[in-house]
Order: sequence, then structure tokens, then C-alpha cells
Amino acid sequence: MPKNATKQTASLAASRDPEVGLNAVWALKRLCDQLELVQVTNARRRGWTWQQIADALNVTRQAVHKRYAHHIEEEH
Repeated sequence: MPKNATKQTASLAASRDPEVGLNAVWALKRLCDQLELVQVTNARRRGWTWQQIADALNVTRQAVHKRYAHHIEEEH
């Protein structure tokens, strides 16, 4: 999502129209999920442990491993 589109979507998330606001929130969540995967992959490639990643994301090691291990292992 281009920078301007992200700003526009963030602005739409504050809309008084629930349909507009909820659609914008969904789009932003999806973007955040994609960015998180990119950074988890980056961290693993740089030798970070699952625990270090979990600490950075403020979740358990098990949670981050369950969510991302299959994405990263498929790449190798």
C-alpha cells in the first residue's frame, strides 16, 4: 500500500460511517500482518531466536512460532 494510500486509509478508519471505518480497519490490520511477517522473516534470517522475536512483539515464543514458523521454513 503506497504511503498516501496508507494515510488515507488510516483517516478513513476514524469515519463516523461504520462500514467505511471497519473496512479501513480491516485493510490496516492486513497491512500490519504483512509487515509483521516481513520483519519476523528478517529477524530469523539475521539469527534472532523465536524468543527474541516474541519479546519484541510482546507475545509468547509459542505464539510467534505457531504463527510464523511454517511461512519461514517454506522459504528455505
